[in-house]
Amino acid sequence: MLKKILILSANPKDTNKLRLDEEVREIQAALKRANNREQFEIVTSWAIRVEDLRRALLDHQPTIVHFSGHGSGSNGLALENNSGQTQLVSTESLSKLFKSFQEHIECVLLNACYSEAQAEAIHQHIDYVIGMNRAIGDMAAIEFAVGFYDALLAGRSYSDCFELGCASIDLEGIPESQTPVLKARRRDYQTQPQTNLESVASAKSSARDDFRSDDYKVGQNRSVSIGGNVTGSAIQTGDRNVANIHFQPVSLPAPESVDIRAELNALHEALAKLESPDRRKIENAFADAQEEVNKPKPDKDEVGKALDRALDYAKKAEGFASVVEKLKPHLIKTTAWLGENWHKLLNIVGLGI
Repeated sequence: MLKKILILSANPKDTNKLRLDEEVREIQAALKRANNREQFEIVTSWAIRVEDLRRALLDHQPTIVHFSGHGSGSNGLALENNSGQTQLVSTESLSKLFKSFQEHIECVLLNACYSEAQAEAIHQHIDYVIGMNRAIGDMAAIEFAVGFYDALLAGRSYSDCFELGCASIDLEGIPESQTPVLKARRRDYQTQPQTNLESVASAKSSARDDFRSDDYKVGQNRSVSIGGNVTGSAIQTGDRNVANIHFQPVSLPAPESVDIRAELNALHEALAKLESPDRRKIENAFADAQEEVNKPKPDKDEVGKALDRALDYAKKAEGFASVVEKLKPHLIKTTAWLGENWHKLLNIVGLGI
């Protein structure tokens, strides 16, 4: 799915001149270098006024919002009025505005001095928000943007992009790498190391995690028992999994007997309660699947691809194992409708043909 990056810039006449054009040029250059540039689109809006901010979010429905300009600490961000002079937008107003766009926006980057207060407020509604905890110089701001977008366009996570943005400042010898701050959804897990997968599987009652945390990314090895005819099975959750799966054979119903819309809705509902940093991606994947099945002649492979994406994101979520039993009957029927090209979807919940 195309990710739209909306770059908003403001440098009111009564403020110090910033090198905003150079910052935007470097971001656009990063897109041109990227191997997967077709997955991204950059939209720019200069000399942004208060009404321009609202309209830009409405018109473009961006995934990432990047603001370049001046910040004024707790007083807000400096936009422009109709005369090109400073008009401050309060922290509270920004929070309320972004609340209305939380279904679409995944990340907000405030490349402006003293913008941590705004980042904290916006983070109430947006999963990943970056602000500055003090004044940041032009060169540091540009280098952070270069590192961040080089990583983003290479397919890295937002937390990785943040770290590489800070590293980019360091690599240039600029002593401001501690100025950017990331506000990210974090899950705190209290777990014990898992050293013997087989002994835990035989117990059928314990699920112990062994994972590393690098602040924002979690990788897990997990062994669980989920009942039924599956014994010693493993449901994969998190990154860098190691798991052994024994599949329960099932029979598929006749494709013509399946109400695919009802089954997709049931799968969607079962996954809706998962706490996942990829929630919007899951929602978007289901939206794609539902849009396709509503066509007069739906492409089953397109539906399968969308569902595969949704499940791939969902299985990384902590707690995925708890919804497996709910998914099984609906995934069996959905797979029957999709056809043999999509039997692999059953593997995700420990089933096989």
